[in-house]
Amino acid sequence: MRSIRIPQDRVGALIGPKGETKRMIQRIAGIKIDIDAEEGEVLIHDERDGTDPLMALKIMDVVRAIGRGFSPEQATRLFDDDEYLEIVDLKEFVGSRTNQLTRIRGRLIGERGKTRKIIEDLTGVTMIVYGNTVGLIGSSVSMPVAKHAIELILNGSEHATVYRYLESQRPRLRIAEMGFDL
Repeated sequence: MRSIRIPQDRVGALIGPKGETKRMIQRIAGIKIDIDAEEGEVLIHDERDGTDPLMALKIMDVVRAIGRGFSPEQATRLFDDDEYLEIVDLKEFVGSRTNQLTRIRGRLIGERGKTRKIIEDLTGVTMIVYGNTVGLIGSSVSMPVAKHAIELILNGSEHATVYRYLESQRPRLRIAEMGFDL
């Protein structure tokens, strides 16, 4: 049995209306999960014989993604074989200057969500800024491109520089989308 904790305010999203999200996750994975709504503790019952150990890890990523602000629909992409979750801790970039968290979150999202949308559109990665973290769900090819763009912003690069970098990576991402190895 594995366990993972998610923030209290995200438990409802994991359970879903009338338990639909929880049932959907259990159906896709073939593994039972229990959710303690008070504590935010999620237990994954993967001890049954014949249970795919990789599926238990995928469930953990799906639960972690929902806990980090992704919708259940976005998080279930993680059941696909070439989809991965990456969480970037913003505190690693601002250090002890917690007053900078709001500014840096604003830079990542951009005016009316422009920066986040450009990163998502050009890479195919889904991006969520939640609390002190940035969550990314994407393929093995698009994830490093999106993560590098985010790190450029977090390290103070101008948005125009980041957009140029993303544009320069488009041909490479398109080739990968067609199924050719790079």
